[in-house]
Amino acid sequence: MTPLALANFKLALLQQRASLRDQLIQLRGGASGRAEASAAHFGEHEDSQAQTATARDLEFALDAHESEELDAIDAALTRLAAGTYGSCVDCNAAIPLARLKAAPQALRCIHCQEKFEKG
Repeated sequence: MTPLALANFKLALLQQRASLRDQLIQLRGGASGRAEASAAHFGEHEDSQAQTATARDLEFALDAHESEELDAIDAALTRLAAGTYGSCVDCNAAIPLARLKAAPQALRCIHCQEKFEKG
């Protein structure tokens, strides 16, 4: 991969990370975690315990998903710095540029990703 392509992917990853962090701050109402920001909602007495538990579970699931997405972006930036970005972590083949453009944080080529998801 050319240095220009690597620089473009780094920029895309940094922009993706900044955008996700900005989105999280807006959704959470500050730098606190999603669960903390929702604590006031959980304390409303007009909601049933089941509604409150469901809302809390959803908040924790969303928080976990967002954390995983940030971790994937950070891992891609680490691979970029190490010189291994764009290579499949399983078979070491080059990940197609079209896949990296669609998902710059991709760890695997499509074939290995399908094998990984199956089992």
